[in-house]
Amino acid sequence: MIGAICGDILGSHYEAFGVKTKDVDLFKYGTFTDDTVMSVAVSQALLLNTSYKEEMIKLGRFYPLAGYGGMFYRWLHEEESTPYGSYGNGSAMRVSPIAWMIDSEEKVLEEARKCAEVSHNHPEGIKGAQASALAVYMANKGASKDEIRARIEEAFNYNLDRKLDDIQPGYKFDVTCQGSVPEAIICFLDSCDYEDTIRNVISLGGDADTQGAVAGSIAEAYYKHIPEEILNHCYDKLNLHLLRLISEFTEKYNKKMDKLVKYKIDEIYSTGKDDFEELELTD
Repeated sequence: MIGAICGDILGSHYEAFGVKTKDVDLFKYGTFTDDTVMSVAVSQALLLNTSYKEEMIKLGRFYPLAGYGGMFYRWLHEEESTPYGSYGNGSAMRVSPIAWMIDSEEKVLEEARKCAEVSHNHPEGIKGAQASALAVYMANKGASKDEIRARIEEAFNYNLDRKLDDIQPGYKFDVTCQGSVPEAIICFLDSCDYEDTIRNVISLGGDADTQGAVAGSIAEAYYKHIPEEILNHCYDKLNLHLLRLISEFTEKYNKKMDKLVKYKIDEIYSTGKDDFEELELTD
């Protein structure tokens, strides 16, 4: 999940800017968006054994300015929130906690489907979520890039036999699963490390925060490392409330990351930098 959050923050400034180069300043800008908020909500649903819908609505309403798409924003605030047939990539950016917290490929695919269909119940929306979760799961279990590519192509009929250099020139902003998830996975497949994955995403010139969340979550699981400079930059963009929720996940599923999250929480307490008022989350 940390890989998704960092990918979201690093890509956020470049969303829809049409950037076509990897030579960008990763650390000058950036903020967390709905990709981070919804990923944390999914982790909370699994940790607390509550529903995805309940946690998404609760945290989404708590962070109403996180940059949600129009239809999803309305879904968050409806009296009776029901699926609306979306195949947007919002279903794919939020599923990485599932791949860390569930230890069976079959169950990962089932949970990714459940997570997607509370809002994005179009077959392509479900497919995008499942492909993203499965790629993270396989990477975390030690699968090679060739094995990940072959399995995703077989299961979801995505064409991953393309190179980033061939995609990039004509690629345009696309928020559909079918038009952004395969490309995000290729950004990982064509990378040499976590940072290179995010730079690949930005160079597409598309939906950089969401594709950064998808590709970044796979890269974290595969490379087992996110540079400390990136982690410090991204943790500085989060408030104490989100860091605490993230720590509940890392404490159980990623001890290495948990040490860094706890260090940042302690730093905030010691310096008094965070002025976020911790209100009770309510519906």
